[in-house]
Amino acid sequence: MNKIALAQINPIAGNIKFNSQKIIDCIKDAKQNGADMIIFPELALMGYPFGDIFIRHKSIITRQLKALEEITAQTSGITALVGFAEPTCDADKKPFYNSVAVMQNGKIINIARKRLLPNYSEFNDYRYFEPSKETPKIFELNGEKYGILVCEDSFNDKSFFKDDAIYSIDPVEELMRQNPDTLINCSCSPSRCAKEFIKNSLFSSIAKKYGVNYIYVNQVGYADNLSFDGTSRIYDKSGKLVLRAKTFEEDFVITSDLNGEINTLPTGMDKEIKPEEFSTEYKNDLDRTYKSIMFGIKEYFRKNGFKKAVLGLSGGLDSSICAVLLADALGKDNIWGISMPSRITSKESKDDAKILAENLGINFLEIPLADAIDPLKNMLNSAFKIIKTDKYEKSTTIENLQARLRATLLWSISNEHKQMLPIATSDKSEAYIGYATVNGDMSGGFAPIADVTKTKLFALGRFLNENRAQKNAIPQAVLEKPPGAELKINPKTGKTICAEEENMPYEFLDEIIWFVENKGYGFEDLLNHNFYYEKNHPITLEEKTEWINKFFRKSQFAVYKWHILPPSVVIDMHSINSVEYRQPIISCIN
Repeated sequence: MNKIALAQINPIAGNIKFNSQKIIDCIKDAKQNGADMIIFPELALMGYPFGDIFIRHKSIITRQLKALEEITAQTSGITALVGFAEPTCDADKKPFYNSVAVMQNGKIINIARKRLLPNYSEFNDYRYFEPSKETPKIFELNGEKYGILVCEDSFNDKSFFKDDAIYSIDPVEELMRQNPDTLINCSCSPSRCAKEFIKNSLFSSIAKKYGVNYIYVNQVGYADNLSFDGTSRIYDKSGKLVLRAKTFEEDFVITSDLNGEINTLPTGMDKEIKPEEFSTEYKNDLDRTYKSIMFGIKEYFRKNGFKKAVLGLSGGLDSSICAVLLADALGKDNIWGISMPSRITSKESKDDAKILAENLGINFLEIPLADAIDPLKNMLNSAFKIIKTDKYEKSTTIENLQARLRATLLWSISNEHKQMLPIATSDKSEAYIGYATVNGDMSGGFAPIADVTKTKLFALGRFLNENRAQKNAIPQAVLEKPPGAELKINPKTGKTICAEEENMPYEFLDEIIWFVENKGYGFEDLLNHNFYYEKNHPITLEEKTEWINKFFRKSQFAVYKWHILPPSVVIDMHSINSVEYRQPIISCIN
């Protein structure tokens, strides 16, 4: 049996010099360790995703092909499988094939081209690639026969997906007619909620169904909202998992018998998360969520040259979670937490912000807003006497002024410090209904929790308090208090208005979001649906109708805010992140 190296690398989109050197270094290491073959991920030489850069900057393709020649020259005594963007050289076709070159002894002996091109969710392959019409030819190495699949080519097994199969052909089925001993899948597969269970079940099923070894090599890294977990692996002919690389880090694994170490996954990542029901029990995805976001933060800062972060600490849930994630990803000394209380900020919130900072050991500073707010209000009132305004009862001018002043302070602090980035702390529930201020709490260079709902954040906060080395870093009061921005007083109660008073219970809102994203529910579907929230909180039909109406009304006006969210990390099965979901700003969902 051949000795095989799995090169789970972390490329950078468009950086051909960096990527090719990494590939060459891995090939040299594999040769020094006596490997017969080394396998790289899909599009390893170009880096993925790459957007339109090689359409506008055509010289990148020239450099890529030159680099491919240089890599090929390094393959004396070894076989290497390298993913690259192959020009079609045909005006009647899309400009490229998504291909894997099989290199051996200084020559390219085979090229496998991707047949199934995903055009859903975050994928937009048809914009650039031509689907291959040819079944790849298998290649032999020391008497062993290998067939190559490129990511999506494995995802149309009709016996596995049944009615959900979306393509007319199954490349695995066609490839197996040539009787390979081993299937190799070169992949760039982002991490999403519930995805690992599906991949593991599918790959194991294919191996068992055809009685074939199955090798999966996946990219690791973070690129523009997508976190790639790596987690390359091998299954034997019975479908048993016999090797698994590390998750959320580069790995280089060599096996001489298609067996090896099975690295552990984030807790619960391999468990099935049922796609047909909503639950506020998130335990099987909390460890992955934590590690995926933390990995995304590390990658975004490292690859863009940032080293420090500054964020507003309100004493609330969102900023507390963000502070923990940032401290764990970048180191406590690289984080500045700024408390910016107004006159109506409660003492409890100010205390909670300070306690959190002390628990984490991050830098902390309090900058009161009162002295700055009053002059700004006076300036605006003078202007409004000239600019005739349609003053309405629920004007949010002063509330937004506070939020925007806080953002101004954070950006100013970051500007004064080299390699420091301000952080936006908005979450997914708020983003959906626009309960966030443009150029205020939405403002920042990175938004760690923009794809995490409020109920999941509460669960994540409890998880972090229980599972980090430092227990209970987040004050218990933060996990118990009703979320709210503390921007205005309720005249009836004399207390600051919480978010659920203005909108609806977050448990109810998050269930709406779940059914809209996963089931495509509309108004009537939701009205007839028995909400999880209703089991413990009886509500009238009028309340239910108003909350559902409010969701659609507010989300319609929030679309433009979705378009200006900072880079984030996609976490859920579905998202409003622009990398996945594209709704025109000028649109109407009645």
